[in-house]
Amino acid sequence: MSLCPCGSQKAYSDCCEPIHHDSSLAKTPEQLMRSRYSAHVKKLTDYVVATYHPSCDAQAQRAEIAESIDSDWCGLDVVSCENGSSDNEGFVTFKAYFDLDGKQYCLEERSRFVRENNQWFYIDGTFPSEPEDERLSQPIASLKVGRNDPCICGSGKKFKKCCG
Repeated sequence: MSLCPCGSQKAYSDCCEPIHHDSSLAKTPEQLMRSRYSAHVKKLTDYVVATYHPSCDAQAQRAEIAESIDSDWCGLDVVSCENGSSDNEGFVTFKAYFDLDGKQYCLEERSRFVRENNQWFYIDGTFPSEPEDERLSQPIASLKVGRNDPCICGSGKKFKKCCG
């Protein structure tokens, strides 16, 4: 038995493989997202392109999609699944891991999926942003920043030479 690359601990033949043959079998956004990750591992470019929402015109970006698929994918963690504004929208936040030049990297995304005619499609996603330094919302006079500390504005200069 070969385990499914999506991390479900199920056999591939009982998990993502049937969905790879008929994407309408994905009954939830999470199932579609897991099957898309498995398609990356299995190098199934046609499947990934076909599961983009038609408005994305994925066929026009096929070369870029194929390039992203051609990576050494090595793990998936589903962080959360959320309902959208209707029964035909859902979100899946995940972390997908890949190796490049001997180092492991993590792609984290909150993907949005929409359902049309009883079929789920990937439409877009957002990437988490770095948390903003809370000191940026305080008046400079109340900050406890040393004169030689890096400036809180992120310029790379010393505080005393920048905002101090």
